[in-house]
Amino acid sequence: MALNLDYFKKALLEEKKKLEGELGEIAVRNPDQKSDWNVTYPDMNVMSAAKEEVADQEEEFENRSGLELGLESRLRDINEALEHIRLGKYGVCEVGGEEIDEARLKANPAAVTCVKHGN
Repeated sequence: MALNLDYFKKALLEEKKKLEGELGEIAVRNPDQKSDWNVTYPDMNVMSAAKEEVADQEEEFENRSGLELGLESRLRDINEALEHIRLGKYGVCEVGGEEIDEARLKANPAAVTCVKHGN
């Protein structure tokens, strides 16, 4: 199989840009570790004496934390796939070494396993 690596690289870079944009709305990059993001507190103009508002702010922070973890995980997968392209290992199952079906890669360009070994 001869994958169109330019197609997949473009798709991965577009998703990376989108993920970084979404992360930038709820977090900031860790200056000590560029691949890590730190969630920011929502700016809700909360008066510290209003317990309900403080609770709402805490709940929103927890929501952001969960979202940040998912986005950051996906971004790591995207960066790993881009590195596989760079190293000439893209489209090869990490478990069995066989080629990953192009349809699977189109559905998830960051896939690292074939259907047989995927979850």
